[in-house]
Amino acid sequence: MATTDTGTEAAAAPVIAAEPGTPTAGGPDREFTIKARSQRQQVIRHFLHNKVGMTGLVIFAILMLFAFIGPILNPKDYATLDKTAQSVPPGTKGYLLGSDAIGRDLLSGIMIGIQRSLLIVLLFIVIALPLGLAIGAFAGYFGKWADSVLMRFVDLVLTVPLLVVLIVVASNFPNARTATGVGILIGLFGWMDLSRIVRSQFLSLREKEYVEAAHALGASNKRIIFKHLIPNALGSLIVWCTLGAATAIILEASLTFLGFGVNDPNATSLGRLVSDGVQAASTRPWLFYFPGITLLIIVLSINLIGDGIRDAFDPSNRRVRA
Repeated sequence: MATTDTGTEAAAAPVIAAEPGTPTAGGPDREFTIKARSQRQQVIRHFLHNKVGMTGLVIFAILMLFAFIGPILNPKDYATLDKTAQSVPPGTKGYLLGSDAIGRDLLSGIMIGIQRSLLIVLLFIVIALPLGLAIGAFAGYFGKWADSVLMRFVDLVLTVPLLVVLIVVASNFPNARTATGVGILIGLFGWMDLSRIVRSQFLSLREKEYVEAAHALGASNKRIIFKHLIPNALGSLIVWCTLGAATAIILEASLTFLGFGVNDPNATSLGRLVSDGVQAASTRPWLFYFPGITLLIIVLSINLIGDGIRDAFDPSNRRVRA
């Protein structure tokens, strides 16, 4: 009888719900919170874990610090001529990397050369990016006659090597042979490949469901292009900017080496230093090798950054976690 009463009381006892955070009988309470990452966060996270891209970024950052902080530690003006220190070798007191035939400090020249290279890259991107984006977007989005006319024009220009076009233009405008002028010239004629990339992206993106939905909701073409298509083509644009920057530096060096680039002796560039140093490579090798190695390192670092960004935007190289 006692057993029956006990069982009845146990059955009648109310069930009290466990409060949040109460440990379970099986062990300590564990609460898992999974936060969804946006596409931008995923791209940044993957790039930060990309050894190749981070290596390039670190090298590029060191070069920028060397170019812009270095003049504070080495305040010598490259335009200053020292007749008592002509063609001194590296390691000479006051001339860490040596000097040229008229006594100019090579270290200061390399710092200025990196600054000029960065200026050329910025001008190139500021001019070429809007031009290539606008023409490629117009051709890819509207298609038909606009696509045919614009792309045939781009194909016609691309039949002539870009370096040849720049030489012809620079030879007719000798006053443009400065870092600013060379950067503008490369930007005005260096957007062709970008327009083809953007066109191919837009041809694919304009068929997506969200674009058709935007059309159905009455969105204008301008809104669709700027709010839907360009953001989804951003990865290709960023990769092109990094790889195009390296190309711009090489083009400037090539133009200057051939005598159609930067010709201001007091506002030199890496291409000008290499061009001047190659004539003395056998007798004063530091005048050629130091600027040449610097040019190689800056181009290599930018290419590594571009490879890292390309991998970060590639969905096949990363797992999307909820």
